[in-house]
Amino acid sequence: MNVNKYSRGLFLAAMAAAATLFSACSTQTNASQTSQPTTVGVYTLKRQRYTIKTTLPGRAAAYMTSDVRPQVEGIIEKRLFKEGSEVHKGQALYQLDPAKYQAAYDSANADLAEARAAVQSARPKAERYIKAAKIDAVSEQDKDDAVATLAQDRATVQADKAALETARINLDYTRIKAPISGVISASTYTPGALVTDAQDTALATIRQLDPIYVDIKQTDTRFLDLKQALRQGKLATTDDNKVKVEISPAGNPGIKLDGRLEFAGASVDETSGTVTLRAIVQNPNHDLLPGMYVNATLPQGVATKALLVPQQAVTRDDSGNAHCLVVNAKDKVISRSLQIAAAAGNRWRVTQGLAAGDRVIVQGLGKVNAGDTVKTVAVDAEGKALKSNDDTATSSADTGVGTDKQDHDNASTSATGG
Repeated sequence: MNVNKYSRGLFLAAMAAAATLFSACSTQTNASQTSQPTTVGVYTLKRQRYTIKTTLPGRAAAYMTSDVRPQVEGIIEKRLFKEGSEVHKGQALYQLDPAKYQAAYDSANADLAEARAAVQSARPKAERYIKAAKIDAVSEQDKDDAVATLAQDRATVQADKAALETARINLDYTRIKAPISGVISASTYTPGALVTDAQDTALATIRQLDPIYVDIKQTDTRFLDLKQALRQGKLATTDDNKVKVEISPAGNPGIKLDGRLEFAGASVDETSGTVTLRAIVQNPNHDLLPGMYVNATLPQGVATKALLVPQQAVTRDDSGNAHCLVVNAKDKVISRSLQIAAAAGNRWRVTQGLAAGDRVIVQGLGKVNAGDTVKTVAVDAEGKALKSNDDTATSSADTGVGTDKQDHDNASTSATGG
C-alpha cells in the first residue's frame, strides 16, 4: 500500500516537471515568432553631376595702397581725420601752416596785375606806331620797338600767370588730401611737426579694402584642368566669364565671401611648381584685411556621374579605412570598404566600393551588423544628416524617418565622425 502511494507520487512529480518544461519551450517559441527585424533608414544612391572643388590657402592684399605724403614744406597745424577710419578721395587729412604760401600767391597775383597793366599801356602805342609808319610819320625802328615792347609785356603776363598758378598749387598743397578712398592708418606725425616734400616717412597709409585681392597658389596641373573646364563651359561663371571663388578667413570658416578669379600668373614657380591666381573679393564689412591668411574654395572640374554618400553612413576603422553598411535585395546587411575622394558639403564623394542603386544605412547603424536581416525605410538625404548617437538614431529608425531637426543637428558632428 505504501509502495503504491510512493509510485503515484513519483508519477505526479514527473508529470509536473514535463508540464513546466513544455510551458517554457512554448514561451520561447512564441517569443521567437513575435521578434521582428530591426528597422533601419536607408538612402538609395544615384549618380549625379557634381562640380569638383578644392580648397587652397591664400593671402589677402589691399586692392589699392597709397602713402599720404606732403608736397610742400611746412608745419602741421591740424590733423583732420580719425585714425583707422574710412576716408574718401579728395578728403582733407592735414592742414599745414599756409602763411608763406599765401604770401607767395598774393605776390604772384600782384605781378600778374602789373604785367597786364603794362600790356594795356603798350598796346595802343604799338597800334599808333604801326599806322604812323605806313605814312612815314615814324621810323620803322620806332615801330619795331613799340611792337616788341607789347610782345614782351604779353609774355610777361603769361609768365606771371604760370607763377600765380604755381603759387596757387603750393597753397593748395598746404591742405593735404587723400589720394584714394579706403581705410587710413595711424598718423606718424602730430600737429607741430615739420614736414618736407622730400621726406622718406609717409604721414599715413590708405588701403582700399572693398573689394580686396586674394592671391592663391595652385599647382600647374590643376591650373590646366581649371582652364580646360572653363573652356568647355562646365563651370559656373560670372557675367564677364570669370570663375567664381568662395573665400573664408582661415580662422573663421563661418564667414563666406564671394569673389571671382581675375587673372593667373604668366609663369610657374620653378621651386614649388605653382601658379599664382588672383581673385577679387567683395569685402563690404572689411572681414578680410591685407596680409590675412584665407581659405579659397574654387572649382576644378565636373564629375558627371558622382556618387555622394551621406557622411553619417560612413564609419572608419582603427586604421582610418572607410566603411559603410549596405542592404542588399534580400534585406541582408553587408559591409563595404570605400575609397573617398573628398567631402562634398555634408556628404562624401565615393570613387570605389559603391554603385548606383545601393541602399546605404544612415539610421540605426548601432543596432545592426553585417549578416543581419533588417526592415528598411527610405530616407531622403538631400544634404541633411542624422545624429550619430546610436540610441537616437535607432529610435528614429524604429518609428520611421528622422525629423528635419535631427538631420540638421547631425551636420556638425558627421564630418568628424565620418
